[in-house]
Parts: sequence; C-alpha cells; structure tokens
Amino acid sequence: MISEPSRHCAVELQALPSRIGQVRRIISAQLRYWHLDPLIDQAALGVTELLTNVHRHAQPDKSCTVEIELLLDRLTVSVHDHDPRLPTVCDADSSATSGRGLALIAAVSESWGVRPTDDTGKVVWFTLPAPSFATALTPLPVYGSTTDGPFGSGRDTLVEPTAQTRARSAVVG
Repeated sequence: MISEPSRHCAVELQALPSRIGQVRRIISAQLRYWHLDPLIDQAALGVTELLTNVHRHAQPDKSCTVEIELLLDRLTVSVHDHDPRLPTVCDADSSATSGRGLALIAAVSESWGVRPTDDTGKVVWFTLPAPSFATALTPLPVYGSTTDGPFGSGRDTLVEPTAQTRARSAVVG
C-alpha cells in the first residue's frame, strides 16, 4: 500500500518580536505551497501565540524551533524551546491584556498539548484538520501521447485524471 507523503518544514529562530512576523510569512507561504490556504489564518495565529509565549517566558534563552508537518489529513504546528517549565492555561480577567494565548490556541485548533523533551526543554503543539491531498490539490488534465506500444498510432490525446493518474509530489518541504 502506498500512503500519502509527509510534508515537513522547520524554522530555527530567536523568538523576538521582529522575527514573529517573518515566521508568520514563512508558515503562510509554506501552507500556500502545500495548497492549504484555508489553514493559514489559524496556523499563523497559533504560531504567533506560541512564539510570544517563548519571548515572554522562556529561560535561559529565546532560541526555538517552529515546525509544521502535514501527515495525511492533519497539520501539526509545534514550537520547541529550551525552558523545561510547562505552560498552563490561565483564567485571564476580562480587562487583562495578556494571558489568553493557550486558551486561544485551544479555541482555534482541533487539539493541542505540551510535552517535555529528553533534554531540557519542551514542545508546545496544536493540530488543525487538513483537507485530504485529493481535495487539496486541484486535479489538472494530463496531456500527452497515448499509444498501443512503441509502434502505436502516436495520437496526442487528453487523458482525464483518475485516482491512479493524479500526480503527487514526494518532495519533502
């Protein structure tokens, strides 16, 4: 059985306010490349919240890695940092100007969580449901020569795409 390929993208950075916008643009461009435009707003919002948490709370440094991975029908967005302290969801007061990041991620995502890493640090992640590859990629007609073998008629014809003829990239990234 042939399964759909995994698609993966990782960005290492310092979680500084000036870099958060750059990472949002990188994530948006990667999702467009994967034909997942409907997920851009939710993924960018979640990445912004997670990177803001690293900027505000992570110790001893602000270095982190943002990863997005598409596997079958699930997009997982994660941020790895070097702070072993696990975040918690806060009950922010209605007039508070911060403290709602994880609650916001919980509201826009399918699932989310936190796990410590083997070394010092943690990974905070969330998932979004993604359309299947068959619906995410618009099938295009395949043009080419169809023959009955090496000595066939050589007529150029239009071959309608089917599940077997749709091209899919196996390139990671």
